[in-house]
Amino acid sequence: MDLDIKGLRVLVTAGANGIGLAIARRFASEGAKVHTCDVDEMALSALAASDPTITSTPCDVSDRSAVKKLFAEATAKLGGLDVLVNNAGIAGPTAKVEEMNPEDWDRCLEICLTGQFNCTRLAVPLLRQSKNASIVNISSAAGRVGFAMRTPYAAAKWGVIGLTKSLSIELGPDNIRVNAILPGLVAGDRQRRVLEAKAQQRGISYAEMERTAFSYTSIKDYVTPEQIADQILFMCSPRGKTISGQAISICGDTQMLG
Repeated sequence: MDLDIKGLRVLVTAGANGIGLAIARRFASEGAKVHTCDVDEMALSALAASDPTITSTPCDVSDRSAVKKLFAEATAKLGGLDVLVNNAGIAGPTAKVEEMNPEDWDRCLEICLTGQFNCTRLAVPLLRQSKNASIVNISSAAGRVGFAMRTPYAAAKWGVIGLTKSLSIELGPDNIRVNAILPGLVAGDRQRRVLEAKAQQRGISYAEMERTAFSYTSIKDYVTPEQIADQILFMCSPRGKTISGQAISICGDTQMLG
């Protein structure tokens, strides 16, 4: 299927690893012009070597001065902006709420929620000039069902859905569509680390924790970053021009996060 996105100007945050890397590569494979950022400068160097058409800027999305620099470099490289994918996020702490370090709480919300605001506020004036403008915010199944011992992450991801719906109403008159993606258990190192932390917290094996996690899903398999990327590409293509204000789950029908 030709998605008609050749030349689309795309900025993907945290695009040197995992889901973000899959999204950046998928857009680039369809002929889009892609710029990304990451805090992992070694990963950015590896990306420059493996995917030279994808340009990048080191950036922590919680740092507004760094985000300002990111947008200056991205617009210079891309010549404008059609799509912002707010992918940057961290897992945050795994702990009971009364035992949690408040600084860990603050850091999780700074990256997972405020980071999306920091990027969106600079993207909107650019997107108003686009004929095919989209914002895609990465939330989580934890933004729909909650997540014990992962309260800052869940709170941030619920906040992302509220941000998405509010922006879709606010920006609809400008023909800027805004959607959220809610991944479930995603294959990769980050998910493994989360399950390891949960297993340690509960005093059980990793295998038992993994079985417990999948017991709450209808399809008992990991979501791949490429599946998430495919959904985003469709929404950001002209074929998705009336999809806005949606929180779209790609989670194998996750009914609970244990």
